[in-house]
Formats: sequence, structure tokens, C-alpha cells
Amino acid sequence: MEQVLLVTGASRGIGAATAKLAALYGYKICVNYRHDAAAAASVVDTICQQGGHAIALQADVAIEEDVTRLFNTLDTRLGRITALVNNAGILEQQMRLGNMDAARLQRIMSTNVIGPFLCAKAAVKRMSTRHGGQGGAIVNVSSAAARLGSPGEYIDYAASKGALDTMTLGLAREVAEEGIRVNAVRPGFIDTDMHTSGGEPNRIERVKHGVPMKRGGTPHEVAEAILWLLSDKASFTTGAFIDVAGGR
Repeated sequence: MEQVLLVTGASRGIGAATAKLAALYGYKICVNYRHDAAAAASVVDTICQQGGHAIALQADVAIEEDVTRLFNTLDTRLGRITALVNNAGILEQQMRLGNMDAARLQRIMSTNVIGPFLCAKAAVKRMSTRHGGQGGAIVNVSSAAARLGSPGEYIDYAASKGALDTMTLGLAREVAEEGIRVNAVRPGFIDTDMHTSGGEPNRIERVKHGVPMKRGGTPHEVAEAILWLLSDKASFTTGAFIDVAGGR
């Protein structure tokens, strides 16, 4: 059976690294992006130059109609999905709760919580043996922030990832008898441009001394954990979490 993988938010960082690595393992890749078509096209080009098969599809995972269109197009162009990586996520400027407004909270929760729910729903309908599927695997990209809370910086982001952890556990148990495994990785301080969104591009340099390994991680290191969870090597693993956080 051909392996068809959708990686949301795959135009940069962990998502791009996961898409590129998965292609080397033989997956047909859908690189989802929200805004940066050029960056997504670059990921696809890299995969194709290495002999892989990839397409880029635009969709905002926080919008149900976009998710429906994304999966329907994926069905047509690559075939039935067998693997999903819920990677798309956002954070906003570092601040304390007292300065956060409802609009910010809604943006964070829409992308980081509602998005993975919508994508998982669409994937389960295609993967589940209850619906004529042949099974599959879902990996949610959470964060060490779900355990640590990110006080003074991103407690809204941390809370959204805590919700994703709970969804991982519940969905894993809900679909375990239907041939679907659901797991999560929890990255720590990873060297991506997401820190720029929070207003501190060099954040890892400031915080790395609090990491037992005294460094930040790379997107590729997270991608390796994701690919293990997707693979048959993790065939008896569901509802589990891999912390990729340098011991923090």
C-alpha cells in the first residue's frame, strides 16, 4: 500500500523537515501551507529533486471549509491518506496574561486546537476500518510548553498544546480498534523562525543554559521522532508522547 502523508504547516521549520525526511522513506507528501506559497514550493522542489513525490496545497486549518477542500484535493491528487502530522501552529508576541485579549486567544486556539481536530476528523474518516479504510497513523506536534506552562511569555500557546495532548490521548483510545495510532511529540527549544513571531529571534541563545543538554534542538531531530511514530517500528505505540527537549 502506498503511504500518503499530509503535513500541515509544512512550508518551514519542523513541518518542512518532516516532509523532506518522510519523502526519503518513500511517502508521497502533501505539503500544506497557509500563506507562504514560495516556501512550500521550495520544499516540494527539494523533495522532487531527491526523487520523491510531493505536492503543495494551500489551506488554513482553522477554517473547516479549507480543511474539507484540502482533503478532497489530496484524495484526487495523491490518493487516500495513510498518515497525518498535525504540525501547523502559531504563537504571538511574548506577554503576560493581563495583556492578552480575546481576539488573540481565539487566533491561538483556532489554529493550534481546532485545526488539529478538524484535520484528524477528516483523516480518521479516510483511515478507519469502520469507514472502509486500511488504518493509519497520526502524530500531533505538541510542545514541552504543555508541561511547563511558559509563564510570562506564552501561557495561551502552552494551554493550546495542553489541549492537543488531551486530544491525543482521547483520540488514540477512541480509534485504537480501527487501525489508527495517534501519538505526539513535544519539542522543546527548537531552532526555527517561530521565535521571531514571538518577538525574540535569538531566544534559544538566552534560554539554552536552562536546558540540561545546553543547546537548542534542530527541526531534523524532531522529524526523526515523528517518523518513528509514523512507522511500523511503533506498531504497538499509541497515546504516547516523545519529548524532544534536551532533557528539559
